[in-house]
Amino acid sequence: MKFNIGQTVVTNGVNMLMHTDYQFRNFVTKSFERHINGDWGDLDEEDKSANEDALKNGDRLFSKYNYNGDVSIYIITEWDRSYTTILFPEEY
Repeated sequence: MKFNIGQTVVTNGVNMLMHTDYQFRNFVTKSFERHINGDWGDLDEEDKSANEDALKNGDRLFSKYNYNGDVSIYIITEWDRSYTTILFPEEY
């Protein structure tokens, strides 16, 4: 783990789909593991670089992961590392 994650929070939308779709639940788990290990997922190089800077400067960390081409999730760790939230883009 490259950084503290604080309390992990999952939005209702993500939680509901995790309970009904086993493959999606596995996807979320793997995406979370990628996030905490500094694999920022499906971001462009500029955003990935911003995350690398944020590791040094204490800014917010943001990752995006695509599931089956039509569903994405965001994983956001707050600047103070108090919370990490897993959410759909429309819940942002």
